[in-house]
Parts: sequence; C-alpha cells; structure tokens
Amino acid sequence: TCFELLSEGRKLADDLGVELCGLLLGDGVAEQAQELCHYGIDEVAVYDDPALSFFRTDVFACCIEDYIRACRPSVVLIGATSLGRSLAPRLSTRFHTGLTADCTRLEMRENTDLVQIRPAFGGNIMAQIVTPYTRPQFATVRYKVMDGPVRNSQAQGRIVARPLPKQAAASGVSHVSTMPVSSEKTISDAEILVVGGRGLQKEADLEMVKALASLLGGDWAVSRPLVEKGWATNARQIGLSGRTVRPRLIITCGVSGAIQFVAGMNHAGTII
Repeated sequence: TCFELLSEGRKLADDLGVELCGLLLGDGVAEQAQELCHYGIDEVAVYDDPALSFFRTDVFACCIEDYIRACRPSVVLIGATSLGRSLAPRLSTRFHTGLTADCTRLEMRENTDLVQIRPAFGGNIMAQIVTPYTRPQFATVRYKVMDGPVRNSQAQGRIVARPLPKQAAASGVSHVSTMPVSSEKTISDAEILVVGGRGLQKEADLEMVKALASLLGGDWAVSRPLVEKGWATNARQIGLSGRTVRPRLIITCGVSGAIQFVAGMNHAGTII
C-alpha cells in the first residue's frame, strides 16, 4: 500500500507543483527510509524510537499529528489497512477536517480541492467527495487500486529525523508480549485468478474453478453469493465487502458483474 500511495501522491503533487512528503515510523527504520528515496519522494520524515517498536494507535497518531502541524500539507493519504483505518479517523478529528474512507480514485483540482472518489449507497454509484473549507484533506486508499511506482536506481529526496513528541510518553497503552503470526498470501497477491459466481449450480462445480486456477498456476476466488451459501470464506471474496484484487489475468465464471464486485477487480490487466 505504501508504494501505491507514493505513486498516487507523486501524481497529485505534480498536478499542484508541490512537494511529496512521506512519514516513516518505527524502531531501527533507517534502511527503509533510504529505500523510500528511490520512489520519487521529496522528503522522508522519520520517527525512529524504541517506543515505536510496536503499534500503539495513540503514540503513532501523536507522531503523525506532530509532523502534519510542522509541514502543513494540503492532503494526507493513508492506506486503508487495519492500522490505517484506526489512525485516519483519530487524526481527522484532531484537525477538525474531513475524511473519506476506502477511496478507489483521486483527482486534484487547481484550487487544491482533492476529489475523493469511492463507491457509495451499496456500490450503486461512484460518489465524488470534496473537503472545500478545511485542511488537510484526509483520505484512506484501498490496496491494489492504484498503480505502483517504478523504482529509480538513484535515490533522491532528503531524510529528516524527527524526535518523538513529548505527548507520546503519556500513552496509557503498554506492551506486554508479542506473538508472531505467519503471513499468508491472499487473493490480492495473485497474478492469475479464476472466480466462481452465483451461476454455479452446485458446490461441486467450484472444483472446476479450483482445478483451472491450479492448471494456470494461479488462485481461485468467489463473488459474495457463494460466501453467503457457505461455499467459501470471506477471505476468498472479491468486492466492496471482500478483497480488492489486481491480477494480470482474471477469469470469471458465472459472475453477474454487480458494481460491488466490479469495484474490487476492475483494475485487472485482462478480464475474461
């Protein structure tokens, strides 16, 4: 998500002729900061402190607020991940400004208004939302809906180290223990997807979808009706209430193409 936001942020910044700044928080993240400089960013602000070795919403929000007050951006983009969704509303309320969640497209007007485009009313329309009277404008962006940037061989941009704000020490959350969870690939990572929909007559038909996916070296997924029938879990579902995917090839079998489904896969390279 980070790299997709860099790509989209670069386009918006170029439209206005302003700088693109990024924020990196953690413990021992100097190497990651150097890597970000290969992706067209003008400034990387780094909060590198042991207090940031694990995620605490209040501490991370405190650091982000500190930087926003220092650089006064017009737009703040946050990934619509589980962590981003917890940070964005907390930050927007601190600045008494608007937040549009789960955007699928962004456009910039000459007057610096960000047009935040996202599905609304159950996905039946694509709403264009603006925050004309307050700044900054906050938006969270779904994974796999923006183009990823090209890595430049030569690093550019400056790295600015920032101290941990004093308010961060007042956090009421403490770290007790850490239990690692094995990371598993999801349908969002697949380059080839075969999808079954409501048109499948019986659960056994889904085996043909799985077999084709296996032969193609890809993965399989479903539309919402098959999840509701109990044939697959939500982790296999494509759409607004499921996952957003961007494979090179997607083959849909018996899928009606409701707008809620299409919003989750319409950026695929080839759709059959």
